[in-house]
Amino acid sequence: MGRRQARRQALFLLYQWDLTQQPLETLFDGPPDEFASSLAHAVAEAAPGLDARITAASPDWPADRLATLERNILRIGVYELEEGTVPAEVAINEAVVLAKRYATEDAARLVNGILGGIRREATT
Repeated sequence: MGRRQARRQALFLLYQWDLTQQPLETLFDGPPDEFASSLAHAVAEAAPGLDARITAASPDWPADRLATLERNILRIGVYELEEGTVPAEVAINEAVVLAKRYATEDAARLVNGILGGIRREATT
């Protein structure tokens, strides 16, 4: 499985986890992709801190006010930005692609703006 597809799988796992509050292990249907599993677990573990970063970057759209899907897209994007596991451009672009595909064009703009702000803040 490619990384883009694995990110999608991680997003759906996190979405279900966020809605149900069930352990991630109970949400897998079959053997999970290793990258998707490790990304989902890392993001779930870091969720409170990621939510704080999202809220600090966008006081008008705090994490607890975002829809579950957008919040988890942003969590993945912020996690990848902060961990440096991919170039910043890739982290932002992949998050925007997820938002466009699974949410709305407005959500994609919101995701792009929040992640762009976090990136700019990190470089100053």
